[in-house]
Amino acid sequence: MQLGMMMGLGAIAMFVAWWVATYNQGIRIFNHIKESRSNIDVQLKRRHELIPNLVAICRGYAAHEQGVFESVVEARNRAVMSLEDMKSGYEEEAELVGAVNRMMAVVEGYPTLKADGQFLALQKELVNTEDRIAAARRFYNANCRSWNVLRESFPSSMVVKGPVAFYYEVEGVDVVPDVGV
Repeated sequence: MQLGMMMGLGAIAMFVAWWVATYNQGIRIFNHIKESRSNIDVQLKRRHELIPNLVAICRGYAAHEQGVFESVVEARNRAVMSLEDMKSGYEEEAELVGAVNRMMAVVEGYPTLKADGQFLALQKELVNTEDRIAAARRFYNANCRSWNVLRESFPSSMVVKGPVAFYYEVEGVDVVPDVGV
């Protein structure tokens, strides 16, 4: 009788240990999702800070292309507001990338601008920032995958509850702007 009771208590202890470990794993992954989402936002803010400088330099060389530059500024402002409002998606970022790509197409017609030292430095920073955004997105999506697998797999689905984590899949954002570097 004592052996059976000890085995029962051992089984209960193992179940409780598994439950606690699974619960803590869920908490850890969920916090990684929040952290990695924040890392994406940091890199997007970096992009938002670079673009006005890039537009200012381009305006000096191609003042008659004002419509293109205004569309970049407007798209950037919408993206900044979206990020500040903590919206769930990054739709405005796709629009911003498209506007920057259109601006870079205009730049192709200005060889002196393409050779400007400040412009080249900003282009390089923008490319580096786009690489950082891509890396942050991959990290975020990997955390989302881990969370979704944990919350949907049996038996951990009995312990880990919470919303589905949606991947960062905005069309056009995963394309690095063509900045001619």
